[in-house]
Amino acid sequence: MSHELFHGRMATVLRGDVSLANNGGFVQINFDLCPDGGCFDASAWDGVALDLWGNGESYDIRLRTDQLTRPWQSFRSEISTNGTWQTLHVPFATLTAHKTDVTFDRARLRRIGIVAIGRVFHAEVAIARTRLYH
Repeated sequence: MSHELFHGRMATVLRGDVSLANNGGFVQINFDLCPDGGCFDASAWDGVALDLWGNGESYDIRLRTDQLTRPWQSFRSEISTNGTWQTLHVPFATLTAHKTDVTFDRARLRRIGIVAIGRVFHAEVAIARTRLYH
């Protein structure tokens, strides 16, 4: 992961090769919203908007709240990239709970991540801006 000028914009860039060897692997980037371990109250917003560039692959956006206690738990949605800068809106209502029975509580948001996983491919995704939207 690096912060660099990427296709004309300053961005945090994630690059890596996803392998299925040894029961699979992944490459990810995470943004902690409260580095002190607290929560961010996103209840006034409808979702997450990302200004990103991706190499035409699909990635997961994964959100975590303080409700989740295991590293494999998340609230997630798939995002597709097209080799250009684009703004993607991910409504909270479209998130699917993964390996948890709890309901997503937007008032308890802690982390937003982008993950490359599930198949062999070269991941390259750049995030110039992340924000919440109404």
